[in-house]
Amino acid sequence: MRSIVVTGASSGIGAALARRAAAGGWAVLAVARRGDRLEALAREIIASGGRCETLIADVTWNTAPQTIVDRALRAFDRLDVVVNNAGSAHASTLLEETDAQIERQWQLHVAAPLRIARAALPAIERVHGGLVFFGSGLARVPAPGYGAYAPAKAAIRAATTQLRRELASRGVFITYVDPGVVDTEFSRAAGMEERPASWHATPDGVAATILRGIERRASRINAVPWQTVATVLGEWLPALTDRAMANFVTPAAAPPQPEQPIVAAAPMTIVSPFETALGPLQRRMERVKLPMSFIRSLLVAHETIDLNDAAMRWAGMPNKNERAAMHDVLDALAQAGFLKPDGAERWQVLRGAD
Repeated sequence: MRSIVVTGASSGIGAALARRAAAGGWAVLAVARRGDRLEALAREIIASGGRCETLIADVTWNTAPQTIVDRALRAFDRLDVVVNNAGSAHASTLLEETDAQIERQWQLHVAAPLRIARAALPAIERVHGGLVFFGSGLARVPAPGYGAYAPAKAAIRAATTQLRRELASRGVFITYVDPGVVDTEFSRAAGMEERPASWHATPDGVAATILRGIERRASRINAVPWQTVATVLGEWLPALTDRAMANFVTPAAAPPQPEQPIVAAAPMTIVSPFETALGPLQRRMERVKLPMSFIRSLLVAHETIDLNDAAMRWAGMPNKNERAAMHDVLDALAQAGFLKPDGAERWQVLRGAD
């Protein structure tokens, strides 16, 4: 069975593509930061007869690329396609953005997809698979108010063309996706308001087009062709586009806030970094009966944790789900700085839980 990794799979195009791919016979690894949404997506796909694994991760984490690849290979024994869909923006003019905001856009839309591609390439090359990158019409016709998002998308558009030419002789297809304007929470989450609503494509329709393009090993997918035509015209007619753009995208007005009565502040709950790191995995840990106290006991500074040893100490003879849960817990602690990867399925303890 072919396998596909979809990042940013907790909503919008990513979730729709995961559903479509699973229905088409692909084994899916859905990656995102919101564990509750990933769990709901996986339950839906599995209930429909598909195969879906999940991974809670921010693609900008340094260890995310290898973790994603390792998880896919461990679950499916092969990796055919990686779809770099994760993305976000926020309402801001370009020169109002801080260095950190600009760096975040670069890391999320350019550096992270390239790091994931680097990590995945050996596995993908073995099966003559492909790498998929998401651009935007804003890469060609930037809109006011999107800050560094448009320049970052322009960069990944150029990088995709470069990769396609560099890897042409290695049997790996490289695909650039222009998804068009899609009815997702992306713009609302960015604090932007796009109009008119009639322009918006549906996530499922865009996902269907993208999956067909992947099956064809297409070098470019224009998910909403008429929008791409409009973008090309916008490039050719810059003066007209400048005048029209002000009426296309504007910062969304903040909703009025009702007056609130003054009340005494509730006691603050202090959550430790250890609890914060494992928070997204808490429900999963409860399902497999993996106690927080056991994980705490593993964190002895300067010791080494071996996955098999830890899983056997906890579960005796761990099954696949228990072993995978333990692996994800240790990965999460590595992301939070408690552990440092030390070879395959081994971690060095950097500090204790408290």
